[in-house]
Amino acid sequence: MTACAIEGGSAGAAATADPEAEPEPEEPGEPGEPAGADAENNGEAGEEYAGTGEAEEAEASSTRTDARSDTDDAPPPGRFTLTTDGSYAARLTAAPGPPGERAWYPERWTLDGPEPYAVPLPLDQPEEPDSEVAPLADGRVLIRRRVADRQMFSLLYPTGPGTGELLLGAVGCAEMTLLPPSPDGRCVYALAAGEDHASLWRVAGGSFGPEEVARIPGRCSGGVWLDRAGRMLALDRREPGGGPVKAVAVDLGRQGEVTPLLQIAPGSNDRLLLADADSGLLLLRSDAPGHDRLGWGVLGSCLPVRFPECLRLPDVAVTPFAVQPGQMLMPESCAVALRIDGAPGSWVGVWRPAGRQLHQFAAPLGWLPGAGYWSRDGVLRLPYANGATPCGVALLDAPEDAEPSSVTGRTGGGEDGREPSAADTAPAVCKPVPLGQAPLHGAARPD
Repeated sequence: MTACAIEGGSAGAAATADPEAEPEPEEPGEPGEPAGADAENNGEAGEEYAGTGEAEEAEASSTRTDARSDTDDAPPPGRFTLTTDGSYAARLTAAPGPPGERAWYPERWTLDGPEPYAVPLPLDQPEEPDSEVAPLADGRVLIRRRVADRQMFSLLYPTGPGTGELLLGAVGCAEMTLLPPSPDGRCVYALAAGEDHASLWRVAGGSFGPEEVARIPGRCSGGVWLDRAGRMLALDRREPGGGPVKAVAVDLGRQGEVTPLLQIAPGSNDRLLLADADSGLLLLRSDAPGHDRLGWGVLGSCLPVRFPECLRLPDVAVTPFAVQPGQMLMPESCAVALRIDGAPGSWVGVWRPAGRQLHQFAAPLGWLPGAGYWSRDGVLRLPYANGATPCGVALLDAPEDAEPSSVTGRTGGGEDGREPSAADTAPAVCKPVPLGQAPLHGAARPD
């Protein structure tokens, strides 16, 4: 199975691992090879990657992005983590108090009922701000604590007026990072990255406490699930001897067998950011066009990976955080939610591969940046907390994209009823539409 190449760039192989068949990775194409008819048939223009002055000029005018490095630190306190189905979430939050004296504690959000509500899960002493939490599908919350040179794992759950705790065990490791909760809803994995290899541990959902399930050569980061069963995991890896970062697939059903996933160009850094198991849509970041760009492809497809111009904004960082599920075999129809970070703060973008338009909206007051999930019918749920609403969810309908003309490739609008499409001109950062004027159909929050 393959998903390959780049729009307006070199045709490379993006091989994937099939749990039922041995992988057959394709050879990467030459650096100067154009995407050819595949890109042209999709009607979306891009840069040709030839490794020449054109790429250098593009790099000089490139957008500010938040491309992840191999040495990313643990997420800051307050990261909001959701289960795959969006039923529960968890975060580490702090009680009110003077700066430097705030007491940190885990908090679980229940989101699958008629109204969202939060349950604090404090214990006898406050947590350290570098602890991490992850929700399970049964409502319990996993917490990772660092104690000296060990990582301690426990499950927390509400019990009467207090908090119950089930100790799971410890791992002798100085640094560890929780991966997104497994799609099966009961397992949580953690990654311990070393200089020449990375250890993947199942820290919840196993039979005997934390257990090492795979050891992967190279320096690894990231972590994206590729299927609904929680078997195929994508990691961004740099080979032990150095070289570019490439996304690989780790098959947990085959003792951690590693196969190539993204191979856009021989020397490019290709990282996977998001994947949707239903449609096969992949969101990635690569410097194959000459500088870091957001792109999209399809798992198991030989169509080229594309780098839309509408996602290339000046002076901001654009990061995808949620993909609309349930769009079986229709990756181009999936709505994608993006976090946009600039000087004014953070706001929300909505984009579809087929539409080639980036819609921008102001986030609700107190939005937990980068947190959100889609319903199957295209409603984006944005969790937020502020002084008036300690636990709320704003609902945003995915906007419709204007139909491009089959002759001119332009969308409606402008003085003559039309305006240039994303392929004709580089988009600008516009003033986000306030949520009050956005296509919202209600907000769920407690009274």
